[in-house]
Amino acid sequence: MQLRNFGRTGMQLSVLGFGCGAVGGFMVRGDPADQERTIARALEAGVNYFDTAVQYGDGESEKNLGRVLQRLKPANAAVGTKVRLPPADFGRIADTITASLEGSLARLGLDRVDIFHLHNPVTLQGGGTSLSVRQVLDEVVPAFERLRSQGKIRFLGLTAVGETAALLQVIDAGVFDSAQVVYNMLNPSAAVELPANYPAQDYQRLFDHTKAAGVGVVGIRVLAGGALSGSAERHPIASPAPEPIGSAMSYDADIDRARRLMPLVKEGFAASLTEAATRFALSHPAMGSILVGMATPQQFEDSLDAVRKGPLPQAALDRLSALRHAFSGEPR
Repeated sequence: MQLRNFGRTGMQLSVLGFGCGAVGGFMVRGDPADQERTIARALEAGVNYFDTAVQYGDGESEKNLGRVLQRLKPANAAVGTKVRLPPADFGRIADTITASLEGSLARLGLDRVDIFHLHNPVTLQGGGTSLSVRQVLDEVVPAFERLRSQGKIRFLGLTAVGETAALLQVIDAGVFDSAQVVYNMLNPSAAVELPANYPAQDYQRLFDHTKAAGVGVVGIRVLAGGALSGSAERHPIASPAPEPIGSAMSYDADIDRARRLMPLVKEGFAASLTEAATRFALSHPAMGSILVGMATPQQFEDSLDAVRKGPLPQAALDRLSALRHAFSGEPR
């Protein structure tokens, strides 16, 4: 398993991380024996980053990951979890963050986590479930720093969703060590300039900013919530289709566009759309570790096989760019 330097942290993370999210559902609603076998398999294959959150199954993902790690006792596993502040607690941000982390550590059976990510959207002015840039920099960051000084977290992270202008400001401030960035075949705008009137949120080459600030990147929504399988079928333990997630405003529209990328498979660049999507995500040098959601142990094996084939070749990336160009001008 390839390891990549993770920003300025000094950590080297496996290019394939183990996503414990609710969309695939494996670490929330999966069979406990399957969970243990699959994590053991991941560790054996060289996976060393495990990503969870209290929101995944209302703590179930953290409990299940904690149970398995306590049994397997891996020597070098890095664990990341997250805090999402409810709007009712925006008046007591520091206390809420501290309480959330304490609960996460208890469920995980750990004294500290390697990365603690803010999970709220970030916007210029705040409102709704989002936090403003000023709330993040003036209240969230000091609370995180206090927890770091207490030895309960190693690195500060955020999930880079919300308004692009706000995200760029927060990244450029240089106070976060990790950013979870939306990056997939339907929306590559964290890396490249989008064509005019392209139907997706424009992240305005966010990778340029993470690189300049020394921020490690965790790739999220690599399969666009499952849409990049090209199939509307959902596994019984998977969550309902997520929407919107940075590309189209509906999951069905994402599936439709994903199917229009099938020439990548027909022309021999990849064995499946999911393989192409996985290899695409690790093709960019800014990427530290990618997370691919799963519902079954076999889906983990499929991700592992794809990663072992390495990044997509330049010819595939050029073909993908040409196919994607046809989406310009379509409604999001």
